[in-house]
Amino acid sequence: MEFETILGYLENKTILITGATGFVGKVLVEKILRVQPDVKKLYLLIRASGANSATQRMHNEITGKELFKVLRKKCGANFDSFISEKVVALSGDVTFEDLGVKASKLKEEMCNEIQIILNSAAITKLHERYDVALAVNTFGVVNVLDFAKKCLKLEMVVHVSTAYVCGERGGLILEDSSSMDEMAKKTTKFDFKAHEKKMVESKLKELRAQNASEEAITSTMKEFGIARSNFYGWPNTYTFTKVMGEMYLGNSKGNLHVAVVRPTMITSTYKEPFSGWIEGFRTYDSLIGGYWKGKLTCIPVDPMSVVDIDPMSVVDMIPVDMVVNSIITAMVVNANKSHKIIYHVGTSLRNPLKFSDFNNFMFQYCTKNPWLYNDGSPVEVGKLKMVRTMADFHLHMKIRSMLPVQALKFQNKEFDQYFQDIYVNYNQKVKSVIRLVELYKPYLLFEGIFDDTNSEELRSIASEKYMDAGGFNFDPKCIDWEDYYMHTHIRGLAKHVIIKHNQSRL
Repeated sequence: MEFETILGYLENKTILITGATGFVGKVLVEKILRVQPDVKKLYLLIRASGANSATQRMHNEITGKELFKVLRKKCGANFDSFISEKVVALSGDVTFEDLGVKASKLKEEMCNEIQIILNSAAITKLHERYDVALAVNTFGVVNVLDFAKKCLKLEMVVHVSTAYVCGERGGLILEDSSSMDEMAKKTTKFDFKAHEKKMVESKLKELRAQNASEEAITSTMKEFGIARSNFYGWPNTYTFTKVMGEMYLGNSKGNLHVAVVRPTMITSTYKEPFSGWIEGFRTYDSLIGGYWKGKLTCIPVDPMSVVDIDPMSVVDMIPVDMVVNSIITAMVVNANKSHKIIYHVGTSLRNPLKFSDFNNFMFQYCTKNPWLYNDGSPVEVGKLKMVRTMADFHLHMKIRSMLPVQALKFQNKEFDQYFQDIYVNYNQKVKSVIRLVELYKPYLLFEGIFDDTNSEELRSIASEKYMDAGGFNFDPKCIDWEDYYMHTHIRGLAKHVIIKHNQSRL
């Protein structure tokens, strides 16, 4: 008997990937090309002015990244020709009909060839302009589905969402659409395609009639997004627009074979193609950076753990290569099956990381590897003070903002302009920390645990059916949190993000 393999399924497949310039998209492209060089073709949808511009952007933002060094070494001198043979950089955009692909011959070719669509295009800023986030996270799904229905050989659509479409619910969060069902019940005949789009257009028309500046329009549309999200019960524009995208997916998929992958907070690579690769600040990483530099000393999170798994004490994170492995596995296992299935990909249920341990790991690493001031002296850190509420956090920060004044009075120094400048600069840093914590408040005080029954079943099916399933591991129980944070994640964050970020600001 010949055993089936995941690599065997990927062989000679034509795949369309949206969001390939994003964090998850890059790792997904790299993984497929590295493990299955006999894939037939990858179409990468890239926002660009034309084909040449799309190709250039692909080289600069995807294949030219350090992430591809293992594949580059494997291919040697043939790397560029391999990429040219296997990858097509498409000039397009999910916000347009037919994904913005204009050439009729190219569209026909795609519709005749594409067998899999992996939709990872998203605006991930929590408080982006409402019109911008809605166009990508919601109407982008509409356009992807409409295009998918034109693909004659389509076997599978995998949509990458977020576990936090659940809103701010607590307890065990199931792998279903119950949060969206509740919203639909509260809002009779809710139709975002007509209602929210009309509201956005009306607001923009109003602003332009007032000759508002672009800065004013951006600010107003961000506030508008927060207001609309809060009105329906979601903490930010990102999750609300992702919710509406999923609602459309569920209501309009027709006969398409669909899987929805909902990761929690995504972190640096665990193993592949090498440990610790990350791009940009990913939620908690901004807090790690602020703590390392001595700016963050307090955080609102329940420090008590009265049961084995206290929801308020758990940080749910998942390495990006595990997310990618789950996407590929879900794609293969569910191909040509007429249903929609949802997978939570996280760690809070099967391998919870308690915030107290997370705090200890940060303290240990940043003490052994201190951040240096401009004069070369080390930044001394203590363990984060954990408070239960935002009110307690604000009180702590208010007291901290008064410290420079108290210190100057104690020393009986004249509070002249020089010290006034020091005080103002210090308080600006304090305010920036407050803004950062306010931004991530819904996740710091999140009281839910994500059920992953479907994901566990997916792992079980894959291990029984595919002899190479071990090469696509996404089992959270294998993560040693102390080893991962002390030797992989913070080190990778420093190398690939924080140092580069500081250099770019010099």
